[in-house]
Amino acid sequence: MTSEDEKHTSSNSGVFNNAQDEEIDQEKSDGIALPAHVAGSGALDRLVDTARDYARQATSENTNKAYKKDWAHFSSWCRRRGADPLPPSPELVGLYIANCAAPDTKTSALSVSTIERRLSGLAWQYQQRGFTLDRKNRHIATVLAGIKRKHARPPVQKEAILRDDILAMVATLPYDLRGLRDRAILLLGYAGGLRRSEIVSLDHGKDDTPDAGGWVDILDQGALLTLNAKTGWREVEIGRGSTVQTCPVHAIEQWLHFAKIDFGPVFVRTSRDGTKALEARLSDKHVARLIKHTVLDAGIRSELPEKDRLALFSGHSLRAGLASSAEVDERYIQKHLGHASAEMTRRYQRHRDRFRVNLTKAAGL
Repeated sequence: MTSEDEKHTSSNSGVFNNAQDEEIDQEKSDGIALPAHVAGSGALDRLVDTARDYARQATSENTNKAYKKDWAHFSSWCRRRGADPLPPSPELVGLYIANCAAPDTKTSALSVSTIERRLSGLAWQYQQRGFTLDRKNRHIATVLAGIKRKHARPPVQKEAILRDDILAMVATLPYDLRGLRDRAILLLGYAGGLRRSEIVSLDHGKDDTPDAGGWVDILDQGALLTLNAKTGWREVEIGRGSTVQTCPVHAIEQWLHFAKIDFGPVFVRTSRDGTKALEARLSDKHVARLIKHTVLDAGIRSELPEKDRLALFSGHSLRAGLASSAEVDERYIQKHLGHASAEMTRRYQRHRDRFRVNLTKAAGL
């Protein structure tokens, strides 16, 4: 029987089409097409297809999906009010975000961060269609400023998975093929401070598959991950652990060996009976489900109701756990996580000593 983690797994012509036509047009071309005065040919048409493929790679798959949903929501909102989403109207967008913050229906109000993401999605979608949305226009900027002033709240952070937590979580996993894989995912994600998309995008070797986000080199002293991450290419060194039971490098070696993986995606699905590795790459959603599942099985934060416990943890809990648990200089954590600033790293450190540097005493008080 399948386990829970396996189950889930034209250019602008000057004519303003309706939202549905625009959506189809977006799917087909991503805004990339031949100039109107250039006659098409087989060679040029193939280059258009190539350019469209590159354009789709400009943003991550998850970002593309989010932006597509943002456009669909805005287009639907416009149609229900007898308006056209094209061409871009700052006045209309201003009314839209106001309605997102204070709905006139039974739908829930959106958070400030979600509204800002929606604006980014609309701006990107307009750009793909050959338009520009001026987010600094007063009809948008002043409304957004008012929304922030009235509704902004401190960001809600996911709980960090600390050392004892991760040990308890991996202890709940069996030693069958699926358990070996999931153990490697948790330990590698924790020790590498990896995003869930970075974990599942790894290939065994360089250039194994076109959709890879990096590859793994197993060395004597540890594993070297080369990642095409959110901030560009970076290397992550993961040293060997103190015991084979908790060593992330040993865990991935065991998984690769018993799954007989020597090419292509590192983390793949398994057969229904869990005895054979398949070719299909795991979805990053599997990592989130795995974390929540093992958190429950390990009894972490058992004093809370199950619903609350599940809401506390996500894929980012692994990154936050490493940042909060590693007893090293902050700059090493910053480099390991690939952060551009120390301030960003501190956001991940849930239990850091905030008063280690006491400026009050240093000032003589």
